[in-house]
Amino acid sequence: MELGLIGLGKMGGNMRERIRRAGHTVVGYDRNPDLADVHSLEELVGKLKGPRVVWVMVPAGEATQTTIDQLAELLSPGDVVVDGGNSRWTDDEKHAEELAAKGIGFVDCGVSGGVWGLENGYALMYGGDAEHVAKVQPVFDALKPEGEFGSVHAGKVGAGHFAKMVHNGIEYAMMQAFAEGWELLEAVDSVTDVREVFRSWQEGTVIRSWLLDLAVRALDDDEHLESLRGYAADSGEGRWTVEAAIDNAVPLPAITASLFARFASRQDDSPQMKMIAALRNQFGGHAVESK
Repeated sequence: MELGLIGLGKMGGNMRERIRRAGHTVVGYDRNPDLADVHSLEELVGKLKGPRVVWVMVPAGEATQTTIDQLAELLSPGDVVVDGGNSRWTDDEKHAEELAAKGIGFVDCGVSGGVWGLENGYALMYGGDAEHVAKVQPVFDALKPEGEFGSVHAGKVGAGHFAKMVHNGIEYAMMQAFAEGWELLEAVDSVTDVREVFRSWQEGTVIRSWLLDLAVRALDDDEHLESLRGYAADSGEGRWTVEAAIDNAVPLPAITASLFARFASRQDDSPQMKMIAALRNQFGGHAVESK
C-alpha cells in the first residue's frame, strides 16, 4: 500500500525504512528538507492515490494539532489520518471529531520501540473504528515485531494512546526500581562489582528484562555512570497516567513515586537519575546531560 508519513525524526525515519522493507511505498515529509521525500504537505497528499492513509509522527500538542488542521483541508472523504505520536488520549477524541466532519477517518496509535524499532519492530497499540483500522493494517503488520504479539487494536478512539500512556507509566516505575537497586549496591563496601551483579541477573532471575539488558549496556559504556548528570526529564505520559489514576480512583503508588523521583532529579545531582538518564538514552536515544 501507499502511506504518507509526516515527521522523519529518530523514530519516524526508521519507521519509514521498516515499512519500505516490507514492500510498501512511503512518501515522507519533514521540515528538514534533507530528510524529506517531498517539500510540502500539499505535495505529499498529491502523490498518494485515494483512499489515502497519512501517518503523523510529530511532537504532541501544538505541532500535532497544526498538522491535523492542515490535513483536514487537504484530504478527501474516505481518507484516514493516524496519529502515532505521544498525544494525550483526550486530544484524540477532538481530532477524530474534527476529521469526521470532513468524512476523514482517524486512528490513534501508541508506538513503543525507540531507536531499536527498525530492526526489532515496534509495539503498537491503536484505537479507532474497525473500518479505519483495516485501511492501516498492512502498515501495522509491517511495523510490528515478528511473531504473534506486539500489536493490538485496544478499543475506541483514544484507547491506543491511553494504553501507551499506561505502558510508559509502568516503564517509569520499572526504571526507578533498577535505579534504586543500583544506587544501593554502589553504596556498600562489600559489593565490589556492581556491574557484574546486574549482568548476572540477565539469566534465570524473575527481573530479567530488556530494561535490565539496557542497564548492563549503559554500565558497560560507563561503569559507574560518572560522566552523567543525575537529571532525567519526564515527557508527559507519566503525569497523564497519575492524573488518570486520580480521575478513576485507581491507586498507583509505585508509578506516582517514580514520577516524583524525576522531579527530585531537578533539585540535586541524583545518583538514581543517572541510571534513569542512561536507560532512556539506551532505549530511545533520548539526550543525556554531561557534567
